[in-house]
Amino acid sequence: MSPRPERSELLMPAGDLQKLKMAVLYGADAIYLGTPDMSLRTKSAFSLEDVVEGVKFAHSHGKRVYLTLNLFSHNKDIPKLEQYVETVRKVNPDGVIIADPGVFQYVKEMAPDLELHVSTQANICSWLSVKFWAEQGASLAVLAREVSYAELVEIREKCPDIKLEAFVHGAMCMTYSGRCLLSNFMSERGANQGNCANSCRWHYKVHMRLKDGTIKEIELNEHTRDMYEFLLEEGAREGELMPIEEDERGSYILNSKDLCLMPKLDEYLKIGIDSLKVEGRNKSQYYVALVARAYRMAIDDWYANPDGWSPEPYLKELETVQSRGYTLAFHEGRLTNHAHNYEDTATLAEWEFAGLIHKVEQDGFLMEVKNRIVAGDVLELVPPRSRQTIFLRIYEFIDAETGQARDAVNAGQKPIIRLPFAWFDQEDQARLRADYPELTMIRKERPLTQEQWDRLKLDREAQKREQGQGTEDRYLQRRDALVESQAEANSSRKFKTPRLGVEGCCGRGCNGCLIFWQDPAYAKARSLMAEKKQGEMLARNARGLTEGATGALSDG
Repeated sequence: MSPRPERSELLMPAGDLQKLKMAVLYGADAIYLGTPDMSLRTKSAFSLEDVVEGVKFAHSHGKRVYLTLNLFSHNKDIPKLEQYVETVRKVNPDGVIIADPGVFQYVKEMAPDLELHVSTQANICSWLSVKFWAEQGASLAVLAREVSYAELVEIREKCPDIKLEAFVHGAMCMTYSGRCLLSNFMSERGANQGNCANSCRWHYKVHMRLKDGTIKEIELNEHTRDMYEFLLEEGAREGELMPIEEDERGSYILNSKDLCLMPKLDEYLKIGIDSLKVEGRNKSQYYVALVARAYRMAIDDWYANPDGWSPEPYLKELETVQSRGYTLAFHEGRLTNHAHNYEDTATLAEWEFAGLIHKVEQDGFLMEVKNRIVAGDVLELVPPRSRQTIFLRIYEFIDAETGQARDAVNAGQKPIIRLPFAWFDQEDQARLRADYPELTMIRKERPLTQEQWDRLKLDREAQKREQGQGTEDRYLQRRDALVESQAEANSSRKFKTPRLGVEGCCGRGCNGCLIFWQDPAYAKARSLMAEKKQGEMLARNARGLTEGATGALSDG
């Protein structure tokens, strides 16, 4: 058994080679991945050649790589094992993640030099199970998501030598750590082979069967909305009626929010959980980079100053990544109603993936565009090594190949545009080249409908309630506001901050912001911005700083 590390590692997922590189650059200590044939990830884009290259890249940066061999083996899989194990040994990973006891024993005998980790699919929920796997030769046990923090503390106390791994972030499955038959039953897609159709996240409608055998849909409209209330009673909870809420679009009674243990991360670090795992091998490059960055900063800051640590700045960073709303899930034991999203199933954030730096040239960046950008949008460059982001208000888009300028750009044709260093009028060009390398993430604000804004407010209020903050009345107000905006179905979208300057300044002091840096009306505001970190927004009480300045400064 390998020795436990001195510090908890941040373990990030990688669904392809570029995501692996993103994870490494943005702060992961270790990465887990697999090929589609022998892991539980049929959607994995890794070939064995990619795995070899990825492991070399990670090792060159001092990072670890764990390969997944977590299939539940059928007879047809056994002949492949010998070749796979031989290939894995040549790749030289830092660990192999296994769920099946037979596969575990096979690899242990055939490749005793490989470090063996027990997958979450083994559903380890007690210290007794951890002890069993340790005695079989496992170096690390991945605990099931259903393990509460109190159970985790006891497991750590009773099993002090084996490494423990716990999920801290990512999608939650409404079944027992991913052992689900809904997808198989409803769409013939194997949930436990990484091919889940997410049947639990579909919307469902209520029907009634008449005595003559005919089935009628119960239509909810302005005339019938207040006539029905649907309640669920579980046999062992007589009299405890749980509402099943449905609107015109259906009901999402099985739709879990996403796990986010950032508010409790310090507790996991205190007891010495060796590996902090983030879910998401099918998620985007943006997700991998930004989530890794947030947890990297949080972990490093806790080790530097545990007494002064607060989760708030890192939670704000995670709010720029699309989610279904965040929940502490089983941290306290029993789930609450705030752990599920009954209103809809979409992932949402007020920021989105604008693009990434494709290449750094002598006089500027080449940017690969990932979402539509229009004149006046503010791009935020989020570097992998520096904590200081920079903002650029962009007015035109120069095609890197043709030199043609446009006032909007779409992502469909995977365009590459040029961002000249001259546009970054507040920055040192040497620092731009040093701190913003290839694969640097670029994000921007996303316009949302009123319904989406209300959904975000409700998600954040629910997150407070799980942590014992806020009030239930406030939560219900947020929920009612969302229901009202859903009924209005207003499709118009708005940004949080102004766009082109004619609406006013957003208060960030962006590079290239013509109105802020050139309009005499903002002279006093510029002097205040000089005392702040670049990109830090002015507060609402700075609205009246300049006589004649138009528009509103953003909230801060």
